[in-house]
Amino acid sequence: MKVLICGISGQDGAYLAQFLLAKGYEVFGSSRDAQTSSFANLIRLGIRKQVSVLSIAINDFRSVLQALNMVQPDEIYNLAGQSSVGLSFEQPVETLESISIGTLNLLEAVRFTGRNIKFYNAGSSECFGDTGKIAANEQTPFKPRSPYAVGKASAHWIVANYREAYDLFACTGILFNHESPLRPARFVTRKIVSAACRIAAGDREPLRLGNINIRRDWGWAPEYVEAMWLMMQQEYPEDFVIATGRSSSLQDFVANAFAAVNLDWQDHVVVDDSFLRPTDILVGCGDPGKARKQLGWQAKTDMENVVLKMIEAERKNENPQDMK
Repeated sequence: MKVLICGISGQDGAYLAQFLLAKGYEVFGSSRDAQTSSFANLIRLGIRKQVSVLSIAINDFRSVLQALNMVQPDEIYNLAGQSSVGLSFEQPVETLESISIGTLNLLEAVRFTGRNIKFYNAGSSECFGDTGKIAANEQTPFKPRSPYAVGKASAHWIVANYREAYDLFACTGILFNHESPLRPARFVTRKIVSAACRIAAGDREPLRLGNINIRRDWGWAPEYVEAMWLMMQQEYPEDFVIATGRSSSLQDFVANAFAAVNLDWQDHVVVDDSFLRPTDILVGCGDPGKARKQLGWQAKTDMENVVLKMIEAERKNENPQDMK
């Protein structure tokens, strides 16, 4: 089986590549410029030499079509596109184009080739906006509150349209927050973990955060890529919410991170209004009931243990390849 992972250099792409290699897949991965990309996450996982890489500009239909004709994959996982909610407010056009137009080009290329290619699209819980007291499921309406979420919502419906109009095996995984040591430093969870370890080592610079009362449904990224694969093994394509089913406040995440290094977070954290977003989601929580019932998938790692695993990797500088 051949698989093409668009966006293989990111957290999910790297863990998915590791997972699929263990399943016996021949793995191809793309980035905008494969010749200059470091593929640092693949190196950290010890799998760089097992992955064939190529350049794809997903905003360019010709580039996408050429790649599909060259690789001839059995499965495509679309994990590409601008991935930061915060950055999307600063780069709304690039965010919307990379997510929505990129998804459209991939689907149109699949349709154009006429081959039986299964397609997975990386959706996002951000599409739901505030979930409030009721956890979001596959029937919950979308209320996106950022350019990133608008792009993901658009891509979701593009996938649904191609599935229905052209009978393609195309599905979207609506994943809630999932973390790991491979998260870039710009993500708040990695920022918190890095700061806790830095301060524990003697640095006196405080950690500056925005609204610490927001609540999120945090899981462990290596578990979530298995859910992606399970969706692609179904007889019929369907969309699934992937989550732990439990939300925790950012303050709880912070408190656990600092407690793990024997510090009181209140002594080292400053709330800074400059980190507030124009609009933000106060509560995010997912209902993974459908995934549990139809995929047999269930999150095993809760927020507290996600924090501990990230702290352990940060403090000991461990290679995360064995952290599953």
